Amino acid sequence: MTLAAVVETAKKIIDILLVWLVLYYVLKSLRKNVKMILLFKGIIFILALKLASYVFDLVTIGYLLDYVLEWGILAIIVIFQPEIRNVLEQLGRSQLLGRHKVLTVDEREKVVYEIVTAMEAMKKTRTGALIIIERDNSLNDYIEKSKKIYADISSELLVTIFFPNNPLHDGGVIIQGDKITSARAVFPTSDNLKISKRLGTRHRAALGISELTDCISLIVSEETGRLSVAMGGELHYNLSADEVKLLLLEGLRPKQSTVIEEEEEEDVHDEEVK
Repeated sequence: MTLAAVVETAKKIIDILLVWLVLYYVLKSLRKNVKMILLFKGIIFILALKLASYVFDLVTIGYLLDYVLEWGILAIIVIFQPEIRNVLEQLGRSQLLGRHKVLTVDEREKVVYEIVTAMEAMKKTRTGALIIIERDNSLNDYIEKSKKIYADISSELLVTIFFPNNPLHDGGVIIQGDKITSARAVFPTSDNLKISKRLGTRHRAALGISELTDCISLIVSEETGRLSVAMGGELHYNLSADEVKLLLLEGLRPKQSTVIEEEEEEDVHDEEVK
């Protein structure tokens, strides 16, 4: 095999890998978008109908479908412009190198402890709160439009921010790593029809941002004091503090944490043996 043939083969492989990579991220972005899923189902139905008209020689329906396919792309761009924009924004927010900051085991436990402690305190006083924790997808678009804080996480600070008379209590708090980055952040609300009508804007905003990014959304209900968590477009409603803690510890666990923790356990065991 000549060098030119090797280069040509490598180009084809790279080309195929890039196509699959784009398809993977697009489908991953669409997975929780109800409107776009319905759109793709409609496209598949039209293509199947077109194929049937070709196989069975259905002239009239085939003629009509030709017009649909010819102008359908333009109609889709116009009608579904917000959804297409959200998908492209989500692809742009993806951080290929991982989280804003990978927390150590101690840092992760401290962050979770401070957050859960604050949520328990606000539950007792029925203080409404919305806390968004960034993971792999960047939340910088929402941070730019909010009030910057960039302070160490503490339960006292979180409770103070959401105190009803505090000018920062409206909207949500964004956490990056072990820092409270901003407050008064505004998020898009979910239009998922399966959400109970009893849930208010705070729950819908938590679910909405979890549909667009891989963040963890934490909610304290102002009406009932109940704790909830939204992840991956799913709302876990009316949880105990321990359940919230377990979800947070698991959700904030970095991909390489298993290896790191195993090494730390081995080091501790070696020290005990010595």
